[in-house]
Amino acid sequence: MVMRIFRGATQILAYSPPMQRLALAILAILPMLASCEPEKKAMSDQAAPLPEIPAGAETATLGAGCYWCIEAAYRQLDGVHSVTPGFMGGSVKNPTYAQVCAGDSGHAEVVQVVFDPQKISYAKILGWFWNLHDPTTLNRQGNDHGSQYRSAIFYHSVAQRKTAEASKAAAAGDFKDPIVTEITQASVFYPAPKDHQNYYFENKSNNPYCKFVIEPKLKKLKLDH
Repeated sequence: MVMRIFRGATQILAYSPPMQRLALAILAILPMLASCEPEKKAMSDQAAPLPEIPAGAETATLGAGCYWCIEAAYRQLDGVHSVTPGFMGGSVKNPTYAQVCAGDSGHAEVVQVVFDPQKISYAKILGWFWNLHDPTTLNRQGNDHGSQYRSAIFYHSVAQRKTAEASKAAAAGDFKDPIVTEITQASVFYPAPKDHQNYYFENKSNNPYCKFVIEPKLKKLKLDH
C-alpha cells in the first residue's frame, strides 16, 4: 500500500505547484506509515539454522525494534562474524512469527551477533546499539509497536551484564527521556524464518519499509545502504 501511495505522489509532482505541495506532504508522512509487520506476515515459517560460533568468538543478543533495521547495520561492522535475526525472551517453545507478532509468546525480536572480541569489543557492540534505535520508547520503535519490539539486552555472562549496565548508565545522558531498555539473562534463541535473514540488502529496491525506515538510519550512521 505504501509503495502505491509513493508512486501516485511522484506522478503528482509533474503537475501544478499546489499539486506538487500535496505530493510533498504525502511523501513526508510515508515513513510514519511504513511498518515491517505486513511484509513479515506474508513469509514462510521455515526457520534459519543457528549461527556457527567460531573458536574465541563471543555472542551478543540485542532487541531494538524490528530486527531488519539493526541486522543491516551490524553486518557491516569489522569483527562481526554473523548476524542472525530471531526471537528470545518468551515462554513458548519454537514460536512462529505469527505468535511473536500477536504478543502471545512473550518473545522479543532480536539479533544474535557473533563477533571477534579481539577486533570489536562488547562495549563497542553496545555503543552501536544505543545509536541504532530509541531506547526510551516502551515496546515501540517508530510505527512498529508491541512487546516484541521492546528494547532489550540479553547477556550471556556476568561480565556482559556488568558491561551492559555500565553502558546503559553512560548512554543515559544522551537522551532526554529515561532509557527503558531491559537487561536480562539470555535464554533460548530461536532463529527467524529464512526469508527474514539479510532482508534489507536482498529487498531494499522493492520494499517501502527498507526505503523509508532502514535506509535513512544507515545513511545517518554513514554505513552502506
